[in-house]
Amino acid sequence: MAGGTLGSGGGRNAAIVGINITPMVDVMLVLLVILMVSANWIVKKQIKIELPKAATGESSGGKSQGPTTILVHKDGGLFVDDKPVTAAELNARLVALAAKDKEATVIISADKEANHGKVVEVMDAARGAGLRKFAITVDSKR
Repeated sequence: MAGGTLGSGGGRNAAIVGINITPMVDVMLVLLVILMVSANWIVKKQIKIELPKAATGESSGGKSQGPTTILVHKDGGLFVDDKPVTAAELNARLVALAAKDKEATVIISADKEANHGKVVEVMDAARGAGLRKFAITVDSKR
């Protein structure tokens, strides 16, 4: 009986001196399993690029809506907010963004192995859509 007394040698009059830790271990194992399962949802999938280094990079202050990120992969692939797009789709999305907010910021992240001409094409498409605020993502030199 929980909280009762046990006599010496299993009798009814001896005090309980041990703590049963089995329920605590069960709860900890359940919490560990929940943590391991939910950890996969926390990790954001990303496209791996290697950004160029710059000693004078600044962090951008963004609006509450957040800037639009355009990623240029080293093989020339384009991604808008981590979704692959073609050049025509990129132009359409930039025109829609400019129609919604002329002051929107476009952040361009390009792999250091990416073709410079492709980056210029992305900037030209954004300017052609009427967007004037740009930022280039770089890693800081250390």
